Amino acid sequence: MMTQLKIIQDETEHQQALARLAELMEQDPPADSAESAEINVLAVLIEDFETKHFPIDPPDPIDAIEFRVDQMGLSRKDLVPYIGSQSKVSEVLNHKRPLSLNMIRRLSEGLGISADVLIREPTPALAGGADIDWQAFPLSEMRKRGYFPDFHGSVQELREYAAEQVGAFIGRITGGFELQPTLLRSSVHLRTNDKVMDDYAFYAWRIRVLEKAQAEPLAVHYQAGTVDLAFMHQLASLSWSTSGPLTAREYLARYGIHLVTEPHLPKTYLDGAVCRDADGNPVIALTLRHDRLDLFWFTLMHELAHVARHLDGGTDWFVDDLDAEANEQLEHEADDWAGEALIPSTIWQTRRPRDTADVEALARELNLAPEIIVGRLRHETDDYRLFGKRFRTRVKSLFVQQGLFPA
Repeated sequence: MMTQLKIIQDETEHQQALARLAELMEQDPPADSAESAEINVLAVLIEDFETKHFPIDPPDPIDAIEFRVDQMGLSRKDLVPYIGSQSKVSEVLNHKRPLSLNMIRRLSEGLGISADVLIREPTPALAGGADIDWQAFPLSEMRKRGYFPDFHGSVQELREYAAEQVGAFIGRITGGFELQPTLLRSSVHLRTNDKVMDDYAFYAWRIRVLEKAQAEPLAVHYQAGTVDLAFMHQLASLSWSTSGPLTAREYLARYGIHLVTEPHLPKTYLDGAVCRDADGNPVIALTLRHDRLDLFWFTLMHELAHVARHLDGGTDWFVDDLDAEANEQLEHEADDWAGEALIPSTIWQTRRPRDTADVEALARELNLAPEIIVGRLRHETDDYRLFGKRFRTRVKSLFVQQGLFPA
């Protein structure tokens, strides 16, 4: 028999109504019974009281969809009939594509989610990620290089789930979303030629560099003023050894400086860069784009010059294509410092070598790899045939053997 029903006035009546509702639901009455009708009326009265006295914001539409998927034991693929395709499902659930009216209608009818919930404006996605075009990244190349170690699907599947995979990749780095392409021009000093830089490839490369630096914490913190010409000249003296580039990496780490080697991505045209990690320590990144020992040392010295002279000036990144002409004063300064650290100008002006014997004698005197001396001669004369095949040592293999550069 139906009890007398009335509008709920206070918490006591609210608790009584809840108890009665639980009692009736336990009985599981037939749909056409008086008890079933009482359940329906009690539910309305309780909802009315709770809405007035315990107001809560309706759920985010994406949260509501994901909750219902979990509740019903579904997968994301089960949403395809309602949203349209796997790629659209990925974009919707990652706040990259708004729900259309047709999607809302199908989701409401198929999953029983209120249309009022689905038409709400969704909560913004990953902080800073609203302007990211996930499909614009060089996904195939990133996959080949191991940027997504936990992803084992096809390239097409990677494109469908680009937001999840690239978002997770970026999120592994503190402040990763702050490096996004829309902020590129205000935070990066670029030395480039007339080639158009692919901002998304560059974005991915920078995240990879920081990820590598983050994976090898430094034992000491960098002290401002550590890098000067004397420091750079001492570092250059390691070049006489065949393992000099690897020793240089260890040497820099002792002073709170990361040295990372990571090949450039397509359409980025990079030789080197310098930035800071989350702790403020300098990170020098070399692409080894030109596999020559002399260019390794010159690029390293050029980036160290940026550390010494420019990194504290408010720019987050200095990025260099050393094939490009140095048209700005700070790039001229970095080039001059690099040259001076390797071969002091006072010596070069009077001891410029003319033959192999001169090269080897000067190399012994300066405690340098002879490739550095010959590299400078070739550059200044613009004659890269000088000395034929001699003094053309490669450097990539050293880092490949140590697992520091992809084979």
